Amino acid sequence: MDKKIDLRLMAPFAALGLLLILGALVNPNFISLANLENVATRSAFIAIIAIGATYVISAGDLDLSVGSMVAFVASIMIMVLNAAPIADPLTLLILGALMTLVIGMVCGLVNGLITTLGRIEPFIATLGTMGIYRGLTTWLAQGGAITLESRELQDLYHPVYFGSVLGVPMPILAIGVVAALAAFVLYRTSYGRHVVAVGSNREVARYSGLKVDRIRIWAFVVQGLCVAIAVLLYVPRLGSTSTTTGTLWELQAITAVVVGGTALKGGSGRIWGTVCGALILELVGNIMLLSNFISEYLISTLQGAIIIIAMLVQRSLARR
Repeated sequence: MDKKIDLRLMAPFAALGLLLILGALVNPNFISLANLENVATRSAFIAIIAIGATYVISAGDLDLSVGSMVAFVASIMIMVLNAAPIADPLTLLILGALMTLVIGMVCGLVNGLITTLGRIEPFIATLGTMGIYRGLTTWLAQGGAITLESRELQDLYHPVYFGSVLGVPMPILAIGVVAALAAFVLYRTSYGRHVVAVGSNREVARYSGLKVDRIRIWAFVVQGLCVAIAVLLYVPRLGSTSTTTGTLWELQAITAVVVGGTALKGGSGRIWGTVCGALILELVGNIMLLSNFISEYLISTLQGAIIIIAMLVQRSLARR
């Protein structure tokens, strides 16, 4: 039994190591500290969103709305920062960040309530909210983009993505902090154990006295919170958002979770494996850009193939 568990735990990290070796063989510049730092920084959005997705999937659910939710939450944040009658930019930025976290959690709460109280399959429920959030973003942006107008606010917000602490870029620090907190809650608290129990067998969990619907709703709220944190990192990168922001991020987040070793049927969750999965996706794209073997326009195709391969590997390890 221990060997089986070790295989599942080690598989994503072994794949990451192989990718690093492959990248170094393809292009010597791949292994440079600057390139690897850039890869880790660019993976922050998907990694943080996928950490939230780990909770939802561990509870036996699925959220397809995260990409559209990113666009919607980012649009609301920028519009509030542009219109709020607050003179002090720091105060405005802090209030805007808090509001963004609240809106993200509310969006997650909506998904959770529709799924549980509405008794709708999460695939269908979040497919519907995906269209709602994307449509609202298009309406708010009038089919275009929403840009942060204040130059002073842009300069103040800029270091949140481009800054560093002791030489470590802020997005990488954000991944570490969010992953550490998420891992502690999932592995060391009663709520985390309840999430896994609900995902393993919903009826047994209910007969055991667990409030199944509440646990599932909170998993969706965690997902919304992680989306909001990703938005806080995303907005200072470009200073704007558009109707195409977050397109196919739900595919990348789910792929990162599955590649990281979390079972898509629920009942298990591997936070650090999910982070590794997000790094693997970004490394694959980076290797494609640095080589001439495969067109960079096939990145989405390759990501789709990766999730199928990961599922086949999971099934093979489970049988063994």
